[in-house]
Amino acid sequence: MRVEEFDYYLPEELIARYPVEPRHMARLMVLDRKNQSIKHDIFWNLPLYLQEGDLLVFNNSKVLPARLYGKKPTGGKVEVLLTDYITREEWYALVGGKSIKEGLVIEVAPDLKVQVLKHVEGGRFKVRLISEEPLKALDKYGKIPIPPYLKREEEPIDRVYYQTVFAKEGGSVAAPTASLHFSEELLQRLEEHGIRKAFITLHVSYGTFKPVKVEKVEEHRVEPEYVKVPEETVELIKETKTKGKKVIAVGTTVVRAIETAGFIPYEGWTDLYIYPGYQYKVVDALITNFHLPKSSLLFLVCAFGGRDFILKAYKVAVEERYRFYSYGDGMLIL
Repeated sequence: MRVEEFDYYLPEELIARYPVEPRHMARLMVLDRKNQSIKHDIFWNLPLYLQEGDLLVFNNSKVLPARLYGKKPTGGKVEVLLTDYITREEWYALVGGKSIKEGLVIEVAPDLKVQVLKHVEGGRFKVRLISEEPLKALDKYGKIPIPPYLKREEEPIDRVYYQTVFAKEGGSVAAPTASLHFSEELLQRLEEHGIRKAFITLHVSYGTFKPVKVEKVEEHRVEPEYVKVPEETVELIKETKTKGKKVIAVGTTVVRAIETAGFIPYEGWTDLYIYPGYQYKVVDALITNFHLPKSSLLFLVCAFGGRDFILKAYKVAVEERYRFYSYGDGMLIL
């Protein structure tokens, strides 16, 4: 398959630069794969499309303020963007500045330094955070790495809205955006409808957004990302399946996590790359945002909903003036 076959037209003004308030008022496009129908609604009405006993699976990874500004011992300015979680102290990072060499120590603050451990490729390095409590230091000194297509700096609203309401496990450098639409009120409403929830952890890294630079879809590779699918989530998935109810993945990160694990608990790394032709084992329905053209995330969605149907839905979304990307609207694919 050619990457060009997954392109679509998007006017720039449809890229959402700010979130909808409240979260659950974002628009929801409902796609039915069986009868190829498209409906328009809002996230608040999500319970109307699900059944009692269905299971929503969320990613509880927390976005860290992963953009740091520091100085070299010579006084030269350096920008460090943490891109891939290894441990709380060790990361892969994009380091911008002159003469970045292995062993360099960059001072962000008296109680946070970044040591360059190893050159990987281009401006990418393996680094160590030197601090008594690295994640607390990031919260104090780092900036939220909001996507470049927002074409603005981090604002106070991003500290709240570029984070899910159930974010718990620190390690992501981008939000699992499908979950951003879920407010405490919507979660309560879903619970009242008898719709259950479970959690996985997948720390979203640079690999999720790595541009596709090959011509053929099959030749692309995704970088490994840390994932944990706990036993209680696996048990809920199996129970849901046994009762003939739906397992609904909220976001592409959840898809990759539970399709990697299958029906056994798993903690480790995943480089699972899903594109059309992939046979889904666990996921019965998918909630996802509108993704960039020719991206690995769009390939994954097309593998679930069918390329022609999904690209038709994207065309309709443009015509109906849906909002796109991280702070945009979403779709439910049944």
